[in-house]
Amino acid sequence: MAYTTFEEFYPFYLSQHTNSTCRRLHVVGTSLMTLYGINALLDGHLLALLWMPFIGYGFAWVGHYFYQHNRPATFQYPWFSLMGDFAMTRDVLTGKLRW
Repeated sequence: MAYTTFEEFYPFYLSQHTNSTCRRLHVVGTSLMTLYGINALLDGHLLALLWMPFIGYGFAWVGHYFYQHNRPATFQYPWFSLMGDFAMTRDVLTGKLRW
């Protein structure tokens, strides 16, 4: 199915993250990436921002490869997948999804 809106995509995204360890690795990676990015901006180290994808996706891809055993949606839907990372992190931190 070709997704045209994030609202259509997000249920699919969640179905690809049913393993709790995979979800936890995504939340940790997204949180660390965000904090790292904020710190780099505040310190004026703009080149350090280039490391952000490696931080965030490093954790996520370990979760998919070793725990969820599926292919990350990043490869087919890069922007929706990034939005999904932040939405899932929000949903875990607010208690909407299980940690």
